[in-house]
Amino acid sequence: MPTRDDVLWFKTQFQPRIEPLLANSPLTVDFLAAIACQETGYVWSRLRARLPIDQVLALCVGDTLDDDKGRSAFPRNKAALLAAAHGDEMYTIARQALIDMSKEIPSFAAVAKRPNKFCHGFGMFQRDLQFFKSDPDYFLEKRYATFEGTLECCLEELGHAAKRLGFEGRALLTDMELAAVGIAYNTGSFTPKKGLRQGFFDGQKFYGEQLFDFLQMAHRVALPGNSPLLTPPRENTAVVPSPSPVIAQGTFLRVDTKEGMLRLRSEPKISDPPQANVVGHMPDGQPVRAFTGKARNGFREVETSLNGALLRGFASQKYLVADTGVTEIPIVTASEAPPVTGVVAVFMPSRPGHITKRSDPAGAHSLNEPNQPTRAGTSPDELRASLSAIIDWLAVDKAAHGRYQPHDGLTFCNIYCHDYCHLADVYLPRVWWTTRAILALTQGQSVEPLIGDTIAEMRANDLFRWLRDFGPTFGWRQTGTLTKLQQTVNQGAIGLIVARRKEDGRSGHIVAVVPESAVESARRDAMGEVTAPLQSQAGATNFRYGKGRANWWNGMEFAESAFWVHA
Repeated sequence: MPTRDDVLWFKTQFQPRIEPLLANSPLTVDFLAAIACQETGYVWSRLRARLPIDQVLALCVGDTLDDDKGRSAFPRNKAALLAAAHGDEMYTIARQALIDMSKEIPSFAAVAKRPNKFCHGFGMFQRDLQFFKSDPDYFLEKRYATFEGTLECCLEELGHAAKRLGFEGRALLTDMELAAVGIAYNTGSFTPKKGLRQGFFDGQKFYGEQLFDFLQMAHRVALPGNSPLLTPPRENTAVVPSPSPVIAQGTFLRVDTKEGMLRLRSEPKISDPPQANVVGHMPDGQPVRAFTGKARNGFREVETSLNGALLRGFASQKYLVADTGVTEIPIVTASEAPPVTGVVAVFMPSRPGHITKRSDPAGAHSLNEPNQPTRAGTSPDELRASLSAIIDWLAVDKAAHGRYQPHDGLTFCNIYCHDYCHLADVYLPRVWWTTRAILALTQGQSVEPLIGDTIAEMRANDLFRWLRDFGPTFGWRQTGTLTKLQQTVNQGAIGLIVARRKEDGRSGHIVAVVPESAVESARRDAMGEVTAPLQSQAGATNFRYGKGRANWWNGMEFAESAFWVHA
């Protein structure tokens, strides 16, 4: 599996040769590095340190065929190749390529001993032998063994894939759109509803999922003297993309309700029920920027950034006023480390030797069982695996784990999310300072945590307000869409959906959004947008993995909701 060091080698060797060919193209060096990692990284990452580069490139072959396992594309087998013009020459090259590669990659030695086996993928970017009939010289002249030769064909095929997806003429593609191009490069097509779960499946991950991971890794690597697109994360944490900037270029406006939050809608009308098309809630005084100068049905299309979340939609014109004092929309970023002075993290104190267990009744203490799992790793695969282990260990649906089981009208979504975050080494308070304690802490005074005096338990409604008021200081930031939320979580980050109840005495709700796997996945619409992320919750119903009630956070019982992520 290629690493960041392998990506650095790729960029050092090839970036100067790639960049001139990408002028006026939405494709990037990072994307091509990801394609190379996905297609032949298992070869060149092992050989680059001990062989000359021309030999490494020549050995970037793979994907074997023989007589007993055919395929639909040409050549279906050895006989089909031999029947083609110059097929005997091509078979000799393809067979010898397998033998030569197997001498350097021992795992292919057994395959190479089978006399009818031969390669059908050639070059660092793996041009398939199905193109032999239309472009025999690429293979017969071994142009695949040169970087320029394999790159030229790769860029041509990626261009065709982008055109098929309707991206022709685009100056910029998102990472998800680039992954879609890569999937079409691998399979010939892309189905938006399937998201990244397309292309070759190795038993654990699809081609698209692995490619997306490699793309994120490439973003964290830069040549000396340059800055990477994404800052490499600390160990045991994930990459969270920087907040998206506001791109609207219209008039600066300000929310002016004098009543409460202003709903931002996905279309210029009030839905039935009224919460159904709400995509965000903007506080009184929030600056926004218009896309156009005209209202539609009494709504203006606007864009803003709220706690790091890019929100775009339609807001009622009558609650927007021009504000010439605003020149930009501030972008909130999350702190890389929690505060160590002032208003710091607080936990419910325990008596010496006391162990808080999952089997105990719900309480204010944090779990401290022996050998409880943690989030660990430096790659998305490792982080996802450790989060899965946390979910399985918490086993929220297990009746013996009384800490999470609903009873007497009480539910414990807040405690479950606290435990999930706590084991992942992310601070989401189970208890928090009282107002009097916060005032003392901000004045530099020392405050002892005393339940009922200086600290109080946190319910879901309290957590909604805490994330808004203190979340960015402790590494949290909002994100604007379910698709962004799921994509970030899939890299091993922590995600939450939290909704505040209208009636403060009644319970709000909070769930963890968790990484997808080969078994569990989010729900997507026909365009590939996530409509129901993969969730894990305690509540009236407890489940380790599920999609929950559709758009539950927009229920009429809730005043507002938000999506949050943490590295």
